[in-house]
Amino acid sequence: MTQRVKFYQTGTLTVGNRLLDAENRTVQATLDRSNSLTSGHRACQGCGEALGARYVVDATMRAVDDRLVAVNATGCLEVFSTPYPESSWQVPWLHSLFGNAPAVATGVRAALRAKGQDDIKVLAQGGDGGTVDIGFGCLSGMFERNDDVLYVCYDNEAYMNTGVQRSGSTPPAARTSTTPVVGDAPGNVFGQGKNVPLIAMAHGIPYVATASVADLHDLEAKVTKAMGIDGARYIHVHVPCPLGWGSDPCDTIKLARLAVETGLFPLFEAEDGEITDVTPIRRRMPVKEYLRPQRRFAHLFRSPPDKDALAAIQQIADRNIEKFDLLG
Repeated sequence: MTQRVKFYQTGTLTVGNRLLDAENRTVQATLDRSNSLTSGHRACQGCGEALGARYVVDATMRAVDDRLVAVNATGCLEVFSTPYPESSWQVPWLHSLFGNAPAVATGVRAALRAKGQDDIKVLAQGGDGGTVDIGFGCLSGMFERNDDVLYVCYDNEAYMNTGVQRSGSTPPAARTSTTPVVGDAPGNVFGQGKNVPLIAMAHGIPYVATASVADLHDLEAKVTKAMGIDGARYIHVHVPCPLGWGSDPCDTIKLARLAVETGLFPLFEAEDGEITDVTPIRRRMPVKEYLRPQRRFAHLFRSPPDKDALAAIQQIADRNIEKFDLLG
């Protein structure tokens, strides 16, 4: 496991980690970064997906010496980065439909192989709507065939691009436009949804990982490792959305970190269907510290607070901590 960088030991002028040794710097702190997703896009202030995509694609480009084709499902990332007739992408980039990015990426890889260009790698990207729901069948097919594609899901836990509707990865009790705060059990219902990283593991594909914009070194390391593996690979990246979550833009990284430290979003790696590495929680936090800054959970903290729902969400985190041995 890569050692975490202790930023407080490097002084107060570590803008972009430039005072760190070169091997410990993120890709964004190097002069040779590709800037694959460059300025001019229309992402919201504090967008976790824009940050995650920058690091993922630039790390991928570095790992394959810029020999990359990216396929993008419809969604926030596609919409804010390609306002017609402009584009913020500086990499060969294809826009697919909402649900067929894995199939399109598979076709691109097959075409490159037919042309004898095996040195060009393929990255597919999508949000949780295009991955967990609409594109789930295509994704499972890509896994089942073990197609040589890295698929990255940027999970902001709802259909943010089309009006903040519930997706298969929306957490329980969360308010969305389709899970309003009404009735005896306001917000999203408990017991529904999908855990796609575990489903990917069940396919026995070569590599599965979860990552977060709260730990960009870990994200880069997992992307780099994935690009050194042949076959189907899947990385599920947690990316807070200030607009849909009702959080302050300045709290994006704070919330991403709290999701990890509460146990609600475990960080792990798996190879061939078996977990090989887990990132332990450094400081365990109660889930209410993660939920309280988000207006989508504001109804849980009314007077009187919804103690039953808070306890049920805490149980989810506790089960994750036990299942993945997150306390080491």
